[in-house]
Amino acid sequence: NNNNNNNNNNNDPNTNANSEGKEEDSDNHIVDKGKENQQEAEQDTITFDIANLEGSGEETTGSIVIQLRSDWAPLGVERFKALTDAKFWKDCRFFRVVPDFIIQFGINGDPNVQAPWRAKSIQDDPVKTTNSRGTVTFATAGPNTRTTQIFINTGKRNAFLDKQGFSPIGEVISGMDIVDRIYKGYGEKPDQGKIQKNGNVFLEKFYPLLSYIVDSH
Repeated sequence: NNNNNNNNNNNDPNTNANSEGKEEDSDNHIVDKGKENQQEAEQDTITFDIANLEGSGEETTGSIVIQLRSDWAPLGVERFKALTDAKFWKDCRFFRVVPDFIIQFGINGDPNVQAPWRAKSIQDDPVKTTNSRGTVTFATAGPNTRTTQIFINTGKRNAFLDKQGFSPIGEVISGMDIVDRIYKGYGEKPDQGKIQKNGNVFLEKFYPLLSYIVDSH
């Protein structure tokens, strides 16, 4: 479950799509459905409290706020909420960091918690907005394989991911300065297979400086 194509293609198709649909209510008033949908989306936020920023210790903390956008990717948002409700994100490490590209997380530190989710892949959402810096997107292993892994786009030239089917589910609306302080020193070295099998026992032993999520709310 990872996104390995680190190709900075600057052909940036603007795929932002906002609903322009309008309809009349029972009193013949015009209702702007697009505006209603956007207002609902703006109320849908998740906060991650993150520790060990820059590998400086658990007391070095900060928070990021993600606005989920069901108008962009309803299936992806539904899965993200389900994971949040299950307290899945607690102690998840940011195990893959490619500077000026992406930061990836979403393998639970307890293999017994992670295992059932691996079999629960969801269908893809159509790509309705571009993978700009700060957007949050599910990693995949091909079509219709989204499970739990997420990446935050940190590069400014990631629009090439749009054509590969990576559909943003939301965006960081506060704390991109914190995202930029997530520990980068290990790059892509942590082996995902070993994380899946051994969880945080493996990561804490061999990659102790990784930043991680303390809580989500």
